[in-house]
Amino acid sequence: MPDEQQGHPESLFRDALFRQKRKHGKFREVEAPVLEAPVADTHAHLQLLPDPALSLARCAAHGVGFVCTIVDAHEDGPATFERLDAWRAEAAALAPGLEGAPRKADERAVPHARIATGCHPHNAKHYDVALEARLRERLADPRVCALGEVGLDYHYDFSPREAQRDAFRLQIRLAKETGLPLILHVREAHDDALALLREEGFPAAGTLLHCYNLDWETLEPWLSEGCHAAFGGPLTFKNADEVRDAAARMPADRLLTETDAPYMTPEPMRGMTCGPEHVVFTAARLAEVRECAPGPARRALLEQLMQNARALLDRPPTAWQRERAQASGQEQAQAQELSSEQVAAQEPAAGQARTQASATGQTSAIGQASATGQASAQTAARVPAAGQASAQASAHPPASKQVPAAGEGE
Repeated sequence: MPDEQQGHPESLFRDALFRQKRKHGKFREVEAPVLEAPVADTHAHLQLLPDPALSLARCAAHGVGFVCTIVDAHEDGPATFERLDAWRAEAAALAPGLEGAPRKADERAVPHARIATGCHPHNAKHYDVALEARLRERLADPRVCALGEVGLDYHYDFSPREAQRDAFRLQIRLAKETGLPLILHVREAHDDALALLREEGFPAAGTLLHCYNLDWETLEPWLSEGCHAAFGGPLTFKNADEVRDAAARMPADRLLTETDAPYMTPEPMRGMTCGPEHVVFTAARLAEVRECAPGPARRALLEQLMQNARALLDRPPTAWQRERAQASGQEQAQAQELSSEQVAAQEPAAGQARTQASATGQTSAIGQASATGQASAQTAARVPAAGQASAQASAHPPASKQVPAAGEGE
């Protein structure tokens, strides 16, 4: 765990228990729902968590089988792309030993994880040619399953609204070009967002309204366009009856669960840092809202939710991604071929230098045998040639210095 996270109060607990913060620095254990089937968190920010590996291990302990983690093209660095596999490997080592888990050690599978990346509306003012180039590079990664989160946020207006609309429009087109689903962040701008999508055309791969927290009337026109909607912590909030009503009326085949970790912690865990493992509380509440009692009815709902998540966000690479992978493979092959040619080109020069050195040695030996002065003159006459050979060798550095290693320059 990084040093800056050592002081995080919730990181003191290296187990699978859920705790609620109380007064005077104390915590109270909270009983977690034990669900009949694995659940999915379709929207989390793993790189923002105090300990991503521990959170994924807790997911394994509580039956979270799938996580989609979000990376912003402007403000998030390469950590998720570079470390996601390592986080999962560390989680696999941690999970069997976590105490307080409802699942047996041999049943704790680390969740399958995919990545979504895009430019958040807060950062729309930074959307330019360079940012889109970086976004395209990240979208080509076969672990990327969607373009998002993107959209419009008229609540904070951290970017001018015109810049938000421009960036949103460009990313809708990019989703259609890449064949990827679109994950939306829309706040106090649903009419404008819907109009813009209708103007540009919804991506054939699908559109997901992330963290839906409004009423049925606002949701209905989106559903008429074939969109999915994900419900997170707000579904559990005490004064969110309209959100629960919308979730109850959703078509089952377009319904999803999420957390938006580390934000939007569900009840009864509010006040604590949200992790993808907290999605079990949302899933249990959603089952209540849809009148699916524990047992076969709830199992059927959970299986449907997981099927929805995997069908939308766990597809094979798109044709666009495969083309980029093929092009990248060809570039690597060309680089390796060039490297081999350069190495081969060095051999004659190196051989010539060795021949010259050998000749110099022989002449020097003869000179020493005959006349010391004459040998010195001969050696002095050959210094420029030796320098020339050295310069030739320097002009052809080792191939490893010429061709960047894979992943270099991120």
